[in-house]
Amino acid sequence: MAPSPERRPLLASDDQSPDGRDDCDNDNAAPRSRWRELALFTWALVATAAVIVLAVVIQHSNSTQHSSTSPAAVSDSSVAGGKKTGSSSGGKRNLVFMVSDGMGPASLSLTRSFRQLTQDLPIDDTLTLDRHFWGTSRTRSSNSLVTDSAAGATAFSCGLKSYNGAISMLPDHTPCGTVLEAAKRAGYHTGLVVTTDITDATPACFAAHVFHRMQGDEIALHEVGHGPLGRTVDLMLGGGRCHFLPKGTPGSCRQDDIDVTKLAQEKYGWNYVDTRAGFDSLGLGKNVSLPQLGLFATTDVPFEIDRRNMADVYPSLSEMAATALAALEEATKDTEKGFFLMIEGSRIDHAGHINDPAAQVREVLEYDKTFKSVLDFIERSDTETILVATSDHETGGLSTAWHAPSELPVYNWHPAVLARANASSEYLTVLLLKHIAETGDKEESLLRWINDELVVKHLNINDASEVELNSIASNPVLAIQLFARMVSVRARVGWSTHGHSAVDVNIYSSGGRGTEKIRGNVENTDVGKFLRGWLDLDSEVEDITKELANKLGSKAPSQKQLEKIEKASTAFEADGLAHGGFESGLYGHLL
Repeated sequence: MAPSPERRPLLASDDQSPDGRDDCDNDNAAPRSRWRELALFTWALVATAAVIVLAVVIQHSNSTQHSSTSPAAVSDSSVAGGKKTGSSSGGKRNLVFMVSDGMGPASLSLTRSFRQLTQDLPIDDTLTLDRHFWGTSRTRSSNSLVTDSAAGATAFSCGLKSYNGAISMLPDHTPCGTVLEAAKRAGYHTGLVVTTDITDATPACFAAHVFHRMQGDEIALHEVGHGPLGRTVDLMLGGGRCHFLPKGTPGSCRQDDIDVTKLAQEKYGWNYVDTRAGFDSLGLGKNVSLPQLGLFATTDVPFEIDRRNMADVYPSLSEMAATALAALEEATKDTEKGFFLMIEGSRIDHAGHINDPAAQVREVLEYDKTFKSVLDFIERSDTETILVATSDHETGGLSTAWHAPSELPVYNWHPAVLARANASSEYLTVLLLKHIAETGDKEESLLRWINDELVVKHLNINDASEVELNSIASNPVLAIQLFARMVSVRARVGWSTHGHSAVDVNIYSSGGRGTEKIRGNVENTDVGKFLRGWLDLDSEVEDITKELANKLGSKAPSQKQLEKIEKASTAFEADGLAHGGFESGLYGHLL
């Protein structure tokens, strides 16, 4: 009996025919078979020659047609669905680049299952991101298999590898021109939108050049225009107000007396808002006068799980992105060039550092919502626009499964645990520190308060052990990780680190002209090269790199600078949060 098609090998064995009979049974058919093979070979040869001749004719025809058509004419006549499309040699265009800081593939699995549960969706329901999966990116830096956000963002902004900590500087300490700077020089409008400190690594790498990411005070100056290239950004929305206020001012973290907000307004023409009312006055982009600076938090905008209950204080990522898109579209409606906008879902990374899955799923959902809003903008726009999105790295070594060392493997995890949590571990730590400072509470009464007011009320965990509660009460500064662990263990969500990992990260895109260049598995620098190439900015990036080299040189940091950077870097890594988290002003209105 012949094997079924499902079980039949792809390649039949040498001594058996597909129907299972020995080849010797077919010996008398051999002459007829040889004549048939000869005829087929002759036919294939003639057909191949015909295809080659046809291809030459078509290519010649296309070449003569293109030589008589100007680039402008090609651009004007390139229409897809009624929308003009640019060409590699001209045409108005917009490029939106989104960064999901710290989001690895497991974050998507975590969030997808969480969303299906909480919204009662079928198992085949997917995120918007899932439906625009494009490829993957390799993330290593020049000096480590595990990159940080600075080296990762330098790969995007400059298209080059550099060391961990570098802000658009190369391993030999020479600066590299960025796609944003080149875009501004070429006549594009530019913008940065984040939910972290606007001087943090990712946004900084597009508009500043310093030896290390911890040089936040200098980064703030570069971003407003007080740097080697003058002002290169037209719009900035996010957090990080502390680096823009002079030392001694409430909410400041600067180490000098420079009032960067005042400098920005008086010398570089920025319009400045720093409150929710100020943000609302922008009318979601309808009332923006560029250049526009909006700093809505001392350091970072709170996690979305918390921010949604503080919407009267902080705007969301999707709100800020919508404002930026509308403002830049209005500003470029009568220009020959479009805009370049970088949008970062910054705090996915912070949730990974803390190992807080309840915070992370809400961050990814807000990022997915923002991604969809950009796609909707592209659909409405008359200007050719593409969206490219990726992560700089994965954070936390997240796994959607976990079991204790003494257990057998458990083939499940429980998104319902994350759904029951209504606050981040970061926010609970703020409440804990505030309570201790105000009451001096300790021992048994503190344990009861932690359990009743934090664990049960906000995490909806009713079985906290005495060991867990004692650990939090005796180590309140470490409570941020301990609260998160209580959630992760019960949800059976695993983590391998409080830092970054070397896993490849996903690339997403709206698709469009040229985007096939970043399909498949690519280096993170390939993404950066694509960004500037799609905007026809290769020569501008090279020119700016030369200009920066002349202005800044290749002088390595001094020993004093290195010591200062090392001290700041050590504190940063020990804390595990960007810029000290709540201690430097996050949720400051509560303390």
